[in-house]
Amino acid sequence: MSEPSSPARARVGVFGIGLAAYWPQFPELRAGIEQHLAHIAGRIGEWAEVVDGGLVDTAQAGAALGDRFAREDLDLVCCFTGTYATSTQTMPVVQRAGAPVLVLNLQPGPGMDYANAGTSEVMAYASVCSVPELAGVFLRAGIPYSVVTGTVHDDERAWDEVAAWCRASAAARSVRRARFGMLGHTYPGMIDMSTDVGVVHAQVGSHVEILELNDLKDRADAASGEDVAAMVARAQATFAPAGDISPEAWETGARVALGLERMVEDFGLQGLAYYYRGSPNSDDERTAANMILGNTLLTARGVPAAGEGDLKTAIAMKLMHELGHGGSFCEFAAMDLAEDFFLFGHDGPAHPGISEGKVAIRELKVFHGKAGGGLSVEMRAKLGPITVLGLAQGADGRLRLLAAEGENLEGPVPPIGNSVNRIRFGLPVPEFMEAWCTLGPTHHVAMGLGHQLADIRKLARLMNLELLTV
Repeated sequence: MSEPSSPARARVGVFGIGLAAYWPQFPELRAGIEQHLAHIAGRIGEWAEVVDGGLVDTAQAGAALGDRFAREDLDLVCCFTGTYATSTQTMPVVQRAGAPVLVLNLQPGPGMDYANAGTSEVMAYASVCSVPELAGVFLRAGIPYSVVTGTVHDDERAWDEVAAWCRASAAARSVRRARFGMLGHTYPGMIDMSTDVGVVHAQVGSHVEILELNDLKDRADAASGEDVAAMVARAQATFAPAGDISPEAWETGARVALGLERMVEDFGLQGLAYYYRGSPNSDDERTAANMILGNTLLTARGVPAAGEGDLKTAIAMKLMHELGHGGSFCEFAAMDLAEDFFLFGHDGPAHPGISEGKVAIRELKVFHGKAGGGLSVEMRAKLGPITVLGLAQGADGRLRLLAAEGENLEGPVPPIGNSVNRIRFGLPVPEFMEAWCTLGPTHHVAMGLGHQLADIRKLARLMNLELLTV
């Protein structure tokens, strides 16, 4: 099995703006702005691949840089307002780049020595002067933008924001370029699971590869006995067995896991949605029922797998993973109205990266509501703050993100071979469920660690997706 994927890095265009008319008047002003711009590019380079556009001080220079940025496949453009500059210089850069804009309203320090400041120093602190002008022009032009305000140096609040925008841009880039497999079909009767793959291509940018069960079965059948034994040993070292597990269950789960790995490699997949039933006691049923082990291993390495054919939640899981927060396949399983929490989890694959210790694995003779039996995982996520993220489709046909923050609580859960957690949200259970359902959700979500709404808001803006929250 391959190692977990490294986080993607966004490609960020960085440039500064100033007014050419100032340079003859204040010779030292330009040099100071260029020093600040070099520092800014260096900081952004910690989190992203930087395309340095330098200082733009005329409309002609802006047009030339815009043409260059258009060739650079950028995910984000950062515009440093070094002093006042007209919007006509900036517009051609961002229009031609075709990427969202982050305006860096960063001045040299917290404030000036007002009693002794000359015009040159005042102009060095004039970063804010352009910002409302740019915001108004960008809005009218339909250019997505956001603003970060602070100082160039010694302002970690501002730089934490910039870093978060870089992470969100990287996650958006990864998903826009991802190839998701759709193996089989959605669980019969789950209308909310249905997804128009053309909508995914058009609104998210991801490719959806339609797969047959034989694409998996043929590869699983081709695995050698030696490779199967090695996978069994790896699985036994990775998971904590819960109860007795037969050699046959280990062997079948390992063989299908090898088939899944080969299928992912052959089709170049970065995510998977799957469900297939098969005739009773057939080889097809046996293959389809034994995907949980392999899909949990895939999810751990950044190839999230969503059961019941839920392509939309596979995308949400990928987004959460690329943000660095996990992304485990879940649903609202039961309510505790006395202690005010939801039992929250699902059968099928989990994300071991958010587990409290080793993920347990259990052999089930029957998968409730599904065909066959085999290995199943039983994951408890780390206690503390969590965020759930879903992807749903509105009546207008537009995809939209749904999110909420909550807490994973201590306490017993049923040991039934499913991932189960005790989750409490910010509202009492009845009020939360009623509010969540008004958003028109898909019944599955991706669960990740930490309170992450700030990052998700950035991601939604970068992907041009509406975000609804409770």
